[in-house]
Amino acid sequence: MTRFSLGIVAGLLALTAAAACGKSAKPAADTTPAVKKGPPPLDTEPPPRPKVVALGDSITAGLGVFQIEAYPGLLQAKLEAEGYGWEVVNAGESGDTAATALRRVDWVLDPNVKILIVAVGGNDALRGISTKSMHDNIAGIIDKASAKGVDVLLAGMEAPPNLGADYATAFRSVFSSLKNEYPGVRLMPFLLDGVAGDPNLNQADGIHPTKAGQQIIADPLYEFLKPMVDDVVSRSLGGL
Repeated sequence: MTRFSLGIVAGLLALTAAAACGKSAKPAADTTPAVKKGPPPLDTEPPPRPKVVALGDSITAGLGVFQIEAYPGLLQAKLEAEGYGWEVVNAGESGDTAATALRRVDWVLDPNVKILIVAVGGNDALRGISTKSMHDNIAGIIDKASAKGVDVLLAGMEAPPNLGADYATAFRSVFSSLKNEYPGVRLMPFLLDGVAGDPNLNQADGIHPTKAGQQIIADPLYEFLKPMVDDVVSRSLGGL
């Protein structure tokens, strides 16, 4: 057999062997572990916190101090220090009167609000607004809060003495009258008790409290607020 013939035979044998190997070859087994599908992830969004809203004027807003130094921020810190998972919302607006607060109240009363602090009247006095008008507007605020199941903490104010004794007496009586008309409302007689008229606790304008003045507001106000928070918690647990 010639060298050429041997080469042909060898080539044919190689092709035959390759074909046989191709027929018998199997794909390698997939050793990747199967991924088990679990249940869909749970919603881990925490439930909304119950809220206290402080509705008021520039004293509530904290004009001239940082937000955390205004009394709503201080109330927030006090609640947190005692383990309450509540949020205090500062809804103070400079220049607010009882009338403008009434127009805003629906906007601030979202479904998570449980307690409303009403701290208006100072600008009503400064503008000489009638005490009847102030009374009716605050009553309107209380009505709107009550209709939504929101408890009310009313912070009283005093009229400046330069407006006359008659006006000052009528002004003061607005808050006590509202308390009598709405027995469920808690009344702090005077928001600025111990602060008003003290130059060491007020800014240069003599009206807006300093950081220290805001603290003096917050301390007694918290003593009114805390039992209200406890009452809401008790009711939510079926205690009442």
